[in-house]
Amino acid sequence: GQLVESGGGLVQAGGSLRLSCAASGFTVDSYAVGWFRQVPGKDREAVLCLSTRNVTFHYITSVKGRFTASRNVADNTVYLQMNSLNPEDTAVYYCATENYCAGYILKWGQGTQVTVSS
Repeated sequence: GQLVESGGGLVQAGGSLRLSCAASGFTVDSYAVGWFRQVPGKDREAVLCLSTRNVTFHYITSVKGRFTASRNVADNTVYLQMNSLNPEDTAVYYCATENYCAGYILKWGQGTQVTVSS
């Protein structure tokens, strides 16, 4: 199976984007799905995780209330809705399946670039 991300792009500060993480070869509700981001020269950091019970764990305080994860089983896709974006949110965003939130990473997506202009 694999994860394919889409939805990244360039947006002005204050704008919104919705990232998609489409799964194939397995059902998206079988695993927790985490979202991560990385900027050049820095380690990849965990943003949030959506458990198999659709509970969201936020790992970055600044995104709580702005970033929301959801799962659509019919589309076999997990979404990351990002609102009130600011330039500090600029990064490559990755989704990944995990055996459970904050557990082991099972598979990574290829990443999608999000750029927020001021």
